[in-house]
Amino acid sequence: MTMNPAYDLTYRLDRFEYGAVQRVPVLTQRIGGKGINVSRVLNTLGNSSVAMGFADHAFAVEAARELPVDFVTALPRVRRTVVLSEADGTTTGLWEPGAELADPERDTADLRRRIGELLPAARGMVISGSLPGGVRSGFPAELARLAVAAGIPVICDVDGAALHAAARVPGVVLMPNTDELLALTGTAPGAAADVVAVAKPLLEAGVAAIIATRGSAGMVAVTATGAWSARLPEVITGNPTGAGDAAAAAVIAGLVAGIDWPALLADAVATSAAAVARPVAGEIDHELRDRLIRQVRVEPVGGPNIQEQPCL
Repeated sequence: MTMNPAYDLTYRLDRFEYGAVQRVPVLTQRIGGKGINVSRVLNTLGNSSVAMGFADHAFAVEAARELPVDFVTALPRVRRTVVLSEADGTTTGLWEPGAELADPERDTADLRRRIGELLPAARGMVISGSLPGGVRSGFPAELARLAVAAGIPVICDVDGAALHAAARVPGVVLMPNTDELLALTGTAPGAAADVVAVAKPLLEAGVAAIIATRGSAGMVAVTATGAWSARLPEVITGNPTGAGDAAAAAVIAGLVAGIDWPALLADAVATSAAAVARPVAGEIDHELRDRLIRQVRVEPVGGPNIQEQPCL
C-alpha cells in the first residue's frame, strides 16, 4: 500500500559539490514509494504482490509495466524524490511533498472498496509511507483494521499522526525507526533493552509486535512471546533509501510463512543490508543476502529466547 508514491531519481556522482554546477554522469529514474519498494522486493523473493494506493494515470500505467497494480488514479501529479549518491557511499535525499486529492472522501472510499474486494484472497498487507494532501491521518489505521478483521498479518510502516493512530489497532505490527519510536513513545531508546521497555505499553494496548529499525545497530523485535535484537558484525555501506522497505518485505513474508521470530529478524536484517548494497531502492543483492543471513547475530533481550514460538 503506497498512498503517496513517487518518481525516484538517483544521481550518481563521484563527489557532490555544494553550490557548484555539476554534470551528472549517471541518472536512474523509476517509479517508487515505500510500498512500491516493498512490492518489488516481495516479487523478487518469489512472493506475488499487488501494489495499491493513489497515483495519477501516467504513474499507474508505468507501474503496471513492472508490477501487478490496482491504483486509484486520483492524484493530480506524483511527487519526485531525488537521491544524490556519491562514490564514497555518501547519500543526500530530497523529498517533495505529495499533491492533494481533489475529493479525499470519495477517493479514500474507492481505495477502501478495492482493498475489501482483494482481502479474501490476500495473505498479508503492508501499509507504507506518507499520505497525500487531504487524506486523514487515521486512514492507514482504518485499512489495518480491515486486514486484522480478515485474519491476515498487517504491517504499518508509517510516521507522525498516522503512526499514533496505527498504534491503537489491536493486532497490528509496527516498524518504527529510532526517531519514529521516540515520537510515538516520548522516549529515545538507547540499548535494545530500552526498546523493550518502551514497546511493552504498546503491546499491552494490543499491538502484535514492534520491530524497531536502528540502522547500523540492527533491529529489535518485541512481541508477546519474547524480544530479540539482531545485527550484522559488519556495516554495509551504500544507499540506505529503501532498506526499511526491504526489511518490511522480509517481515511480511516471514509472518505469512509463520517462521519463528529469531529467523524472521535475521532475514529482515540481511535483506535490509542487501538493499543498502544496491544503488537504487527496491532492489536487493541476492548473493549478499544469502551470505549475510548466516552472519546475523540474534540474541534474546530481557527474557528467554523462545525459538519455537511462531510469529503470530
